[in-house]
Amino acid sequence: MSSMVSRPAVAGVGQAITHFSSLALFETDCWDLHHGMSNQRQDFVLLNMREQAAYQQGHLPQAVLIQHSRIDSESLALYPADTLFVVYCADPHCNGADKAALKLAQLNRPVKKMLGGVTGWLDEGFSLWCQSDHQYKR
Repeated sequence: MSSMVSRPAVAGVGQAITHFSSLALFETDCWDLHHGMSNQRQDFVLLNMREQAAYQQGHLPQAVLIQHSRIDSESLALYPADTLFVVYCADPHCNGADKAALKLAQLNRPVKKMLGGVTGWLDEGFSLWCQSDHQYKR
């Protein structure tokens, strides 16, 4: 008797290689993002997709607040066309980052989504920047 996990059948090895290798083209994780930021290798712009109140309570260091509904050519005009944007939201259940990534791609902008959102960032032990307090917090 098979489980719900093994139904439908498992993908072939070639399909799995294609699928999992392509994920890195679209996603990054909290650790890789933090590593780039803390080693002066930040070759991306980090975009917060949460509401302003949540952003003010704490956000990833150097993140720019912009809601996906406000992403357009005008709001991106300050950034060179080849700027890599990394979008994040509150947690894995929030689709604001997905909506933002789609808009950025439709505007011909390079984009990746940070897996886990703020929840994942905190789970990794990293701190948020609190603008109003001018300090990091967990």
